[in-house]
Amino acid sequence: MGFLNGRVSYMRFRVSGDAPLPFDEETLEKASAHGIGRHGDADPTDGVHFGWSGGNHVLDMTFEPGKNVVNDALHLGLRIDADKIPGDLLKAYTQIELDARAAQNPSGRPTKAQREEAKEAAKVRAEAEAADGRYRRRKMHPMLWDGRTNTLYAGAASNAVLDRLLPLFRETFDRTLEPVTAGVLAASIAAEMGRDDAIYDAVPLALFGDGDSALYSSIAWAEADPTSRDYWGNEFLLWLWHTLQNEGDVLTLADGSECSVMISKTLQLDCPRGETGRDSLSYEGPTRMPEALRALQSGKLPRKAGLLIERQGSTYELTIQAETMAVSGAALPKEDGVSGREAHEGRIDYLRHLTETVDLLYGSYVRRRLDASWTGELGRIRDWLRAA
Repeated sequence: MGFLNGRVSYMRFRVSGDAPLPFDEETLEKASAHGIGRHGDADPTDGVHFGWSGGNHVLDMTFEPGKNVVNDALHLGLRIDADKIPGDLLKAYTQIELDARAAQNPSGRPTKAQREEAKEAAKVRAEAEAADGRYRRRKMHPMLWDGRTNTLYAGAASNAVLDRLLPLFRETFDRTLEPVTAGVLAASIAAEMGRDDAIYDAVPLALFGDGDSALYSSIAWAEADPTSRDYWGNEFLLWLWHTLQNEGDVLTLADGSECSVMISKTLQLDCPRGETGRDSLSYEGPTRMPEALRALQSGKLPRKAGLLIERQGSTYELTIQAETMAVSGAALPKEDGVSGREAHEGRIDYLRHLTETVDLLYGSYVRRRLDASWTGELGRIRDWLRAA
């Protein structure tokens, strides 16, 4: 199962309604009723079938409490089947149909109408062959519904997967999913601080120059939703970079715990105006590279970063995407001498601890951003960028 071994990648969603615990036979019966092959006809626009699977492997269709419910978490697979006719084969069938029609003409060449007929005939032949599943591609994406926090961890972040997941989850469990993005998290923290309106009144940081003239007129990747504050995730990575370089690599979090952080191996920066492109850097300490600082000074913002985090004796290595807070390639701690179900339960606890740690780390930025002392800290960040 995807979340129970190896590195994990996910995007988080808040599940509507009350906490679902305990997960019982009825929950699994709902998933089974919406399993792949039982969920209904294929999408007429692209011939794609999708539905739940048992999660162990791409052909697993068993839904059992002992297998699918671990440590108050429901583990399922979202399977997507697509009939993809090989392009070379379709081209070959088209040419065969063309040759047959051209042979009937005195010129030996097909007419325009015959070309269209050949294409249609080739398509019909290929689709007839595809009906038996010979060209079907099956892909399973792991899903983990944590009952304690009522959070869904989706093991894929692409729109092609999420466009199937959201309606399927709603139809199966009569619950909706809300993406836990940087803006959504910031709004939650602001509400805890009694600063509900502050995040919506905020504007992108003025990092260069003075006054409003220094503000970005827009952030290219946020233009689709002008109300979004997901760019706070980009600013968080920049703030973290500055903090680690100038204040040390150990931060005290809101719960009183200490967290050691290093930006490691991966750093991606992008121009918020959509003008000067993207820089992708790979190095053990990418923020120490001259190219990284030059990218910052040119006005680019971090969009993705590799992090090495240690908190309360547990160490995590991961890559985080700034706006969506999606995590990829996260390595969870391993416990020697532990295997089977006990190991699976431990991994889910580590996943919860990683999520809590990332949220507290991000919360450190949001709380500072909303504090009265923020103007002075922003000034120090500007000075650092100018002097670097």
